[in-house]
Amino acid sequence: MNGRLWHGADYNPDQWLDRPDILERDVEMMRKAHVNVVSLGIFAWSTLEPREGDYQLDWMASVIDRLYAAGISVDLATPSGARPAWMAQKYPEVRRVNADRVRQLFGDRQNHCYTSPVYREKVRLMDQTLARRFGRHPGVVMWHISNEFGGECHCALCQQAFRDWLKDRYGSLEGVNRAWNTKFWSHDYTDFAQIESPSPQGEHAMHGLILDWKRFVSHQTTDFMKWERDCIREIVPEAKVCVNMMYRFDGVDYFDMAKEIDLASWDSYPTWHKPTQTLEETAIDTAMMHDLFYSIKGQPFWQMECTPSMTNWQSVSKNKKPGMNIFSGLQAVAHGADGVLYFQWRQSRGAFEKFHGAVVGHDGREDNRVFVETAKLGELLERLAPVAGERKEKQAAIVHDWSNKWAMEEAQGPRNAGLGYWEEITRHYAALARNGIGVDFVNQDSDLSGYKLVVAPMLYMLREDFAEKLRAFAEQGGTLVVTYWSGVVDESDLCYLGDTPHGLIDTLGLRRLEIDGMFDGETRRCVALDPAMPRSAQGGTLCEVAALEGATPLMVYDEDYFKGSPAVAMHEAGAGRAYYLAARFEPDFYKAFYARVCDALLTPAWPKPLPDGVLAVRRGRFTFLENASDVPAQVDEIALAPYETAVFEAGERIL
Repeated sequence: MNGRLWHGADYNPDQWLDRPDILERDVEMMRKAHVNVVSLGIFAWSTLEPREGDYQLDWMASVIDRLYAAGISVDLATPSGARPAWMAQKYPEVRRVNADRVRQLFGDRQNHCYTSPVYREKVRLMDQTLARRFGRHPGVVMWHISNEFGGECHCALCQQAFRDWLKDRYGSLEGVNRAWNTKFWSHDYTDFAQIESPSPQGEHAMHGLILDWKRFVSHQTTDFMKWERDCIREIVPEAKVCVNMMYRFDGVDYFDMAKEIDLASWDSYPTWHKPTQTLEETAIDTAMMHDLFYSIKGQPFWQMECTPSMTNWQSVSKNKKPGMNIFSGLQAVAHGADGVLYFQWRQSRGAFEKFHGAVVGHDGREDNRVFVETAKLGELLERLAPVAGERKEKQAAIVHDWSNKWAMEEAQGPRNAGLGYWEEITRHYAALARNGIGVDFVNQDSDLSGYKLVVAPMLYMLREDFAEKLRAFAEQGGTLVVTYWSGVVDESDLCYLGDTPHGLIDTLGLRRLEIDGMFDGETRRCVALDPAMPRSAQGGTLCEVAALEGATPLMVYDEDYFKGSPAVAMHEAGAGRAYYLAARFEPDFYKAFYARVCDALLTPAWPKPLPDGVLAVRRGRFTFLENASDVPAQVDEIALAPYETAVFEAGERIL
């Protein structure tokens, strides 16, 4: 797959089979747009199998052949994301049951039961029919498994699968009761049959149950994806598979799913040009997601979907301004993408996404701005082909763990008005990005070797084995940053007894005394003791009070009953050092803080400080200089127009 950058779109010729002139025109226009790959057949089940057992694949064969003859490869999809009406009518069990125990009607998409033997069998028959016909076609370079996996089912089949999963995890009912602390509210279970998934009509306050249900749903989703993968590989053992994932999606642990696929991809739909957010802030938030999806496999990914113009499902369908599609595509490549694809190639005539942006609009023209800019990006990606396959240098890692997030957000305290987990992560990421530091994401199963800096924001659920990894990382010379509300509970969401942050007290050189929730807009002033720190900062959201046990305070609270307590502290830990942040600070604090932390520790992508709105990213031997601003920028002797990206190879500008 290396040797080129992929450029293309979701292609839905099944919507245009009555217009062979359009299908012919599509291939001609794709070549003009420098398209070299399309995702094909994602929602085509009702065309591929209009009646049970009646497989109609000739139209797809014709399309794949036509594309291949034009030099366009195919990422061939399994159509399991939306099953046809005949199936929902004949086999009700394939339709999901909601948490209120009501079975859904036919409609929408991604609304099937992952456990249903009937659905799995129908998927197997479809996937293997496709694999036999197209699995070794030279034009098929990748298999796209379903589409945007998500959601949960509470049917009887899933209830039993959940109980079986619990038996595997805990070994016995006593183990479940112990892990969930069921003595509380007299909720002891005496039979596995008594356990049901969370429901608004039933149990919805047992945190261990809720956490394990989320884990089970993630497991079952990944298990279904593996079922599809293995069905294909039974016919085509060498098949490569991908899954398109989503922005900050909460329903699947993507680190776990990534172990089972060959290529990670995600669907990127930021709202550019928002009046409530600077362009740089939007760019950093998007970059953070690119880095997450690079990190889950530690290798280049594809931006599987984006819009070349606008969406139709966001609150405001804002167009990308001239140059923004090129900027966002190159930004994806800078952060590790080897593919930039759109939803979709040609705008649908009707139904839910008829006004969603596409490379080819309802007018069918190639002289409009969207098509011209798309073709320009395709040309630039061809020029940047040597970037394909380049890996990122390991510099800093931020810990993001799905189980931690699930547990923390169900915890009932210390702030039920919202903990802002992603907001906390974003502040650390944005500061590092603005300092030109490359960032990966890790979870509690990850290997930390090779990193010089590890940041653990709000690591509320801290496993014993990962605490040991963090201690060893610091003692062996790494720099560790830990925030408030870390090391509170174990992997079953049971509170640690004794001093906290559990497992990190000696490393941080302090212990937690208490934590105070702040109202929205409420802050506490903190002042610097160390001249390298900002003179003052405002701490909010949660303010933790700690007692020093060897750490050096760099900033202290300057008001309230915890005045004088450390707000920022540093401790020498073996050959490394550990920093502690006791509150969430305003964004500017983090840029100054990480400038201090990273000085002489990490080499930024650009040797000098950059003006606001300009970001530098290093990918292998290539450096990308991005003007994430709608005004011109000057960096040394380099003039950057709004949204312009300059690319350098070993110091020499190539774009």
